[in-house]
Amino acid sequence: MMFIRWNVEPIAFTVLGIPIMYYSLLFIAGTVLSVWILKWIYERNGMPWEHLQVLVMLSLVGLFIGARLGHCLIYDYAYYGGHPLEIFLPIRELPGGGYGFSGYQGMASHGGAVGWIVALVIYSRITGEKVIRTLDAVALVLPLAACFIRLGNLVNSEIVGVGANVPWAFVFERVDTLPRHPAQLYEAIAYLAIFGVNMLLYRRIGLQRYPGVLWGWMLVTVFSARFLLEFLKERQVPFEERMLLDFGQMLSIPFILTGILFLLFAWRVSYRNS
Repeated sequence: MMFIRWNVEPIAFTVLGIPIMYYSLLFIAGTVLSVWILKWIYERNGMPWEHLQVLVMLSLVGLFIGARLGHCLIYDYAYYGGHPLEIFLPIRELPGGGYGFSGYQGMASHGGAVGWIVALVIYSRITGEKVIRTLDAVALVLPLAACFIRLGNLVNSEIVGVGANVPWAFVFERVDTLPRHPAQLYEAIAYLAIFGVNMLLYRRIGLQRYPGVLWGWMLVTVFSARFLLEFLKERQVPFEERMLLDFGQMLSIPFILTGILFLLFAWRVSYRNS
């Protein structure tokens, strides 16, 4: 059986000797596209453009810090505990001594979600925007941004799937010669589909008719997809081999439950107002 042989060079190009990674370009592309869509949503709902600028800046900082800490402290503390400087600087200690530019290798989506929520609270205090309306607006585009991040993981040949004997299996030559499920691609497609459904839902109910329903729906669908697709991924750290559920699945459960609570809240509010 013919499989898809995957051996993409993670470095897109270099600028003044600094390598620019495809992962970074995809992250930027996802962010720019998400902000462009959010700008359209803000304009349609009478939310100032200046507020969105504040949200974007705080969100990028919160997402990065949360995602980076989540990966370094949960998935790879054995290394980063002894190299704290490398948590926030894009460098790596070289075997022969000294440091070299490595880019940021490793982000945890659950940590990013926590960091973003902290950023949202700060945003609400600064602008006076209602948290629930901002959550519903951002919920529309978060799956799209997540799709681009998973495509970056695919380019990097990281977060690979388990072995598979299907025609679309990928052989990640930078990892080994085993045909595997392209779990990163599955997840990217799932998030893109959720984004499409979100936009259809938004066009049907708007942003203020059922406060919290868009955010709750996004949490339930995104983290349910994450939970299920984890079964097709290799465990990221050795100690997960002894666990029934891996860390990604265990951390997805609270987000799914929180999403259900938001949906129940939205239903209760709409029932009272009917």
